[in-house]
Amino acid sequence: MKNKRIFSKSLMALSLAGVLLAGCSSDGGSDEDKITVDVFQFKVEFKEQFEDLVAKYEKEHPDVNINVKTVGGGNDYGAAVKAAFAAGDEPDIFNVGGPSEVEQYRDYLTDLSDTAAAKAALPGTLDSVTDGEEILGLPFNQEGYGFIYNKKVFEKAGIDPSTLTTYDAFESAVKTLDSKKSELGIDAVFALAAKETWVIGNHLANAFIAPDFNHSVLEAYNSPTIEISKSNELKRMLDLQNEYSVQPVLSLDYSQQVEQLFSLEKVAMIKQGNWIYNTVYSMDPEFAEENIGIIPIPVEGYEGKLPVGVPMYWTVNKNAGDEVVAAAKDFLDWMYTSETGKEAVMNDFKFIPAYEGYDPAQIADPLSQEIYKYASEGNTIGWVFLGSPVGWQEESLAVNMQKYLSGEIDWDTAMDNAKSDWEKARK
Repeated sequence: MKNKRIFSKSLMALSLAGVLLAGCSSDGGSDEDKITVDVFQFKVEFKEQFEDLVAKYEKEHPDVNINVKTVGGGNDYGAAVKAAFAAGDEPDIFNVGGPSEVEQYRDYLTDLSDTAAAKAALPGTLDSVTDGEEILGLPFNQEGYGFIYNKKVFEKAGIDPSTLTTYDAFESAVKTLDSKKSELGIDAVFALAAKETWVIGNHLANAFIAPDFNHSVLEAYNSPTIEISKSNELKRMLDLQNEYSVQPVLSLDYSQQVEQLFSLEKVAMIKQGNWIYNTVYSMDPEFAEENIGIIPIPVEGYEGKLPVGVPMYWTVNKNAGDEVVAAAKDFLDWMYTSETGKEAVMNDFKFIPAYEGYDPAQIADPLSQEIYKYASEGNTIGWVFLGSPVGWQEESLAVNMQKYLSGEIDWDTAMDNAKSDWEKARK
């Protein structure tokens, strides 16, 4: 990784001890006396559960006040956090998505190698946020994505999802579902949220780009070029979803896709990940618990494999001051290593943990259970999109894919534009 620096840890250790002592005091004092930690995080799906856990931490640590701001879902978190820094409103804890964003915010990042969470992180989960001896981020969790489908609809249509490993089999199932829409009670087979650049430029594209980089985020990060050798496969999968989706796809957002269409059983499947579970559960617990499953995106040569990875990392702003930095590190440690935190991570957040000390048998929801099974058996595709140039996957690749969907440009032009933008960013 670039721009390597060495920072002193002695002040951090001393101030952490002070925070821990203060947290044990019987009198939290006035709000003016409290240490305030501002958190700016991206995961809208667990906003309420996260805020509930923050309240528990504050009760145990009365001298610390944690403010949470969540930007995600239909909003661009990367642009929002960039704007916050530009405005001088720097958060104390914020999120980065991998080596490219670590490089972008390198001057702000605290070394977290002395935290209990860093020591408990599972092998490989820290690779993209490690700079020499320093660990600059802590993983949220592990996530996986594919086509999340309605089991009742598939059963009624006579489709066995376990057989849909190839594109031809998947396409045939899509056409069967479309031909039976009326009797299945659905409006369309898919809900393609093409308004969301991350849906098409990050996750869909990643499944077809990962093989170019041997499924390594660091290989992508260090590459001056991108080939997109599976461009034709990416195109036909995008076309298939577009043809059989609720329209217009370019104005369909994440909330409509997950809440209004899939959770209300108006479509048979959507391309999303296990992070949608809490939302679906909040709308229809029975449907969430009993009738949703996940199918891998069929990629030639990688049939039956799910993209699984760490979606984001927690980072601590080293400009926040010693007391705030120490409190921020203590909170992150508490969230992932205390019994209260671990209980929330598994049962409230419904995360697939990225840390040791958790019982996989306690993974709370069926989607996460399926994804954990794929991961534990090694049937995975890497999350290489986090190694692309900052903003490339959304601002270049996805925008060009949207222009293709609108008919503004053809597919070859879209891909050539994206390749050129990658090369320009890497010069």
